[in-house]
Amino acid sequence: MGIKERKERERGRRRQQIMIAAKRVFSEKSFNKATMEDIAKEAELSPGTIYLYFKNKDELFASLSLRILHYMSIRLEHVLKEKDQEPAEKIDALKEALYEVYEFDPLVLINMFHLQSSETLKNLSPNLLADIKELSRTSFGSMAKIFEDGIKKGDFIDRHPVALADIVWALFSGVVLWEESKRLIDSKKDYLKSTLEIAFEVFSRGIRTCPEPAS
Repeated sequence: MGIKERKERERGRRRQQIMIAAKRVFSEKSFNKATMEDIAKEAELSPGTIYLYFKNKDELFASLSLRILHYMSIRLEHVLKEKDQEPAEKIDALKEALYEVYEFDPLVLINMFHLQSSETLKNLSPNLLADIKELSRTSFGSMAKIFEDGIKKGDFIDRHPVALADIVWALFSGVVLWEESKRLIDSKKDYLKSTLEIAFEVFSRGIRTCPEPAS
């Protein structure tokens, strides 16, 4: 291994060290209250070293989000390519896939929702922002194609597939954020999965051309 390769590997390890420390700090203090100094202390590095790898806290958190966005794009593409499922069955598979994305990393997902709805995306480097946009496009493209296929088969009402994908994402993020806020009041209550079940059932019935009778 040459000097350049060793330096690149060491840089990758240091970057991973910082991201692991950041996740711990975000978990303990929340994204808004955490500081780069807190993260540096957790990583046992100087604040100056942190800034060599990430220009600000927003960029550090957005880098954490890439992993979950990549996982989501893979899961949704898998749902799309499932050949043995009818369109209505793919809605159930879509629900399960999104719940698995939540379980993959709840903390990062919840903060990613806040990140996407704020001005912080403007603080990211062009390369990082491009990666986020590309992974997001891939995921939304898979969701939209699921609805497009259902519309072509006559199973779903004729509405724009992208709009339907947007509605699903809004439904998913809204339920997750609402249930999370309720859990902060009473940590013993966790109705996320059951609420998502109901939400997707209502949505699925609403877009079918011949809805199944209510049980």
